Amino acid sequence: MMATIAEFKDLFGQWIAAVARAVDTMAARVTRPGQIHLDEGDDGTLLAKAISGRSLPAPHEISFRLDKGRPDPALPAEWQAAFRGCRVEVLLQSAHVMFRPLDFPSQAGDFLEGMIRTQIDRLTPWTVNDAVYGWSPPTRTANDRLEVTFAATSKLKVQPMLQLASALEVAFIGISAASAVGDGRPAMIRLLDKPLESAFGRAVDVPRVLRLVLLSAGLAAAASLLVAAYLGNSLQSEQQQLQQRISQRRAALRLDSNDAGSGLGLLAKRKQATPSSVMVLEAISKVLPDSTYVTELRIEGDKVQVVGMTQDAPSLIRLMEQSPQFTRATFFAPTTRAQNDPGERFHIEAHVTAYFGSGS
Repeated sequence: MMATIAEFKDLFGQWIAAVARAVDTMAARVTRPGQIHLDEGDDGTLLAKAISGRSLPAPHEISFRLDKGRPDPALPAEWQAAFRGCRVEVLLQSAHVMFRPLDFPSQAGDFLEGMIRTQIDRLTPWTVNDAVYGWSPPTRTANDRLEVTFAATSKLKVQPMLQLASALEVAFIGISAASAVGDGRPAMIRLLDKPLESAFGRAVDVPRVLRLVLLSAGLAAAASLLVAAYLGNSLQSEQQQLQQRISQRRAALRLDSNDAGSGLGLLAKRKQATPSSVMVLEAISKVLPDSTYVTELRIEGDKVQVVGMTQDAPSLIRLMEQSPQFTRATFFAPTTRAQNDPGERFHIEAHVTAYFGSGS
């Protein structure tokens, strides 16, 4: 019960954060905050370039280092005013970011985020909670696969920049890195997008307003439920009486029937209507080609789930559909292919035709 409550709080917090970001994005389009570009040099020096987006004039370029999140030397007053409430875009030095090319099956286009996230521990020396990462837009290759350029760095690397942005009351900070894509052109890979302050300013706490609105809606819904419960008491009483009569009638019908014959009939019907695990396994072994092997097999009711490795995962759907024992075959998880795997890892689910025998 406590785990369910914790999961609900986590989902609720994520929803609040997503809506708040959307509201801030819309507000930013209206208010048009200033924008500052920070380019990291080879020696760690940051070059700040202000792009005027407000009534304040854009100051001249300035270079500084970061010492525990503080600029060294200290920023002039005009630059402190330029940073306040603006949007900061940081371009990291490529030497401080690791890049790796990745490829996936073409069917994995809608699942790239989840598939990359689960491989962070293997692709980088950091865990998923200790890294900031991103990838280039996927490109389709001649063999019908998707290629992306993956980029990642440690959170400790970007922490001083986040401290600087917070101290200067920046509204939003974005961190990117440049990498050459397949044709040699530099591609900007987004590593982090982090809003630090509402685009409305500190006077408006968007998440707090959203929570108040949801609380009011919840109270109104609770009041409506109380009224509906009060008015529906008589209907519930009639429903209970009707259900009691139905139960009595069913009991009388069972007493009138031949218990022994009825029991044998039910057993025979169940035998014909329930798929046998052995029969399902035999049918699958006949359907799948020799180049395919199964690592997991689950049978739940009239559904079977098969997980394994093969050379051509899409062809398995057609083979199972052609079998009279299986219908509505589909992938219930994305097909993946790791660098060291001999083939594609597939996850197929199909409905089982319960009748396998002659019934004699």
